[in-house]
Amino acid sequence: MERRDFLKAAAASTAAALVFGRRGAMAQQASSHIEVLVDEPIATIAPEVYGHFTEHLGSVIYDGIYVGENSKIPNQQGLRSALIDKMRIIKAPVVRWPGGCFADSYDWRDGIGPKDKRPRHTNFWVDDFKPEQKTQNIPQIYDPNSFGTDDFVRFCKLSGAEPYFAANVRSLPALEFDHWVEYCNSPRGTTTLAETRAAAGSPDPYNVRYWGVGNESWGCGGNFDPEDYAVEFKRYTTWVPSYGVGLRFIASGPNSDEQFWTRRFFEKLYRGQPSSEGRGVWGLSIHHYDMNVTRNKSSDWQGKGEALNFDLTEWYESVKESDRMEGIILEHWNALGEWDLSHKIKLVVDEYGPWYLKGTEYAPEELYSQAISMRDALVTGLTLDTFNRQADKVGMAACAQLINCLNALFMSHEDKFTTTPVFNVFEIYTAHQGGTALRTVFSAPEVHYDRDGKPASVWGLRGSASLKGKTLTLTAVNPDVSQPREAEIVLRGAHAASAKAWVVAESDIHAHNTLGQPEQVKTRAAEVAVRPGSLSFTFPPASVVKIEVQLS
Repeated sequence: MERRDFLKAAAASTAAALVFGRRGAMAQQASSHIEVLVDEPIATIAPEVYGHFTEHLGSVIYDGIYVGENSKIPNQQGLRSALIDKMRIIKAPVVRWPGGCFADSYDWRDGIGPKDKRPRHTNFWVDDFKPEQKTQNIPQIYDPNSFGTDDFVRFCKLSGAEPYFAANVRSLPALEFDHWVEYCNSPRGTTTLAETRAAAGSPDPYNVRYWGVGNESWGCGGNFDPEDYAVEFKRYTTWVPSYGVGLRFIASGPNSDEQFWTRRFFEKLYRGQPSSEGRGVWGLSIHHYDMNVTRNKSSDWQGKGEALNFDLTEWYESVKESDRMEGIILEHWNALGEWDLSHKIKLVVDEYGPWYLKGTEYAPEELYSQAISMRDALVTGLTLDTFNRQADKVGMAACAQLINCLNALFMSHEDKFTTTPVFNVFEIYTAHQGGTALRTVFSAPEVHYDRDGKPASVWGLRGSASLKGKTLTLTAVNPDVSQPREAEIVLRGAHAASAKAWVVAESDIHAHNTLGQPEQVKTRAAEVAVRPGSLSFTFPPASVVKIEVQLS
């Protein structure tokens, strides 16, 4: 943690102690306390922090997003209508595509022009399917390229989101990156590629701002060393035509907490001389998946557990694994600051979420699809709260992935479609988008549990707050599966006129929606007690909560 952040946190903790100490009887009755420091803003929460990730992986694209123009499933130019409707509800700000690891095997030209003329290619993920599946000519394995650049941009526009492209650095030359930008952004009627775009029904430019320069370049994106990737980054981004669009290049960054990548990449990029210039980098990508909830007890290479068959220890271990995100952000921010002296470059957490063993997918072609339970709602809430608290550092994020894969908000199979508990969380957290993050102090009893015969603990209540005009939004997670948290909430620098709450919680922590039972997890309204000088609310066990406060 930077000295500046430490001093602010220490000051906030001292102020909280003073305020809570003055509250007398009320402070003694409540087991937990929250102080929102309205006069201590952090930064604006970028709406893009609430972004999403889509990849040509399993049934994310084919059968998830894209069902085909001639499908009986309600669609808009082949795009699943039910999904578009739900995306607008959560005000999806940005969507990343086409990968993921798939991106560095993708030729964007294969996905433009008449669909019946597009080539069919083996999908990057082909070897993750069983041998008997590889003889099936299905789009999840042998991609027909029916869904390409124009389809993705159309999906984004219909959903109200901005497109975020991940470019192929491993297997395409830099000139093709220039040409992809030209296809998307060159003005109407100016270039051959603009005319090709017009022939596809889009004469006006797409004005795509966000461009990822490769994906996981330390692994599937080329197995680069950070110094080698720095050379490639400069080569791919130098003198790319902007067409008046403020292009924002995202550099492929580290896996989880591997700070050596961040330091060595920027040392090479900056030629060993720290500077206050961004050197062409708008954001640094970070990926972190919550995997090892079994403490290396499963046979899986990452110690992954099962999506639904988990015990209380794995529940709490998931909370702790997800909670690593805050430390990862702070560590990379400090490493980045060694070179980017003015902190112009933002962190972009464009892949995150729980990852479990296979076994709960609806169909064999739904590679890496997994059932989404209340546990996933909880860890998604605490991760979004982390991003809010670090609003001055995180410029964009993308939950992995949108539909039919990992920490999905949606599940589908053929004509069936449902939301997951993760959607419920995104829906109530939408209010934070574009708000000013406020420093907030939580005090609550820790949760104690048994970890393989040894005592372990995790925090008892944590969240974030933001302000838009006279509306203050407070979100929080109670990870305790058995104990509610009665909390006194104090607003320092403001007064509450009224308040109301929404709760995502179920009595069964394994609760999840299915295509046959799509409403097992619901968001419910709740009352907040407004008292002179404070608010009072009881956070149910294993819950994600939003409290909306109207200020006087």
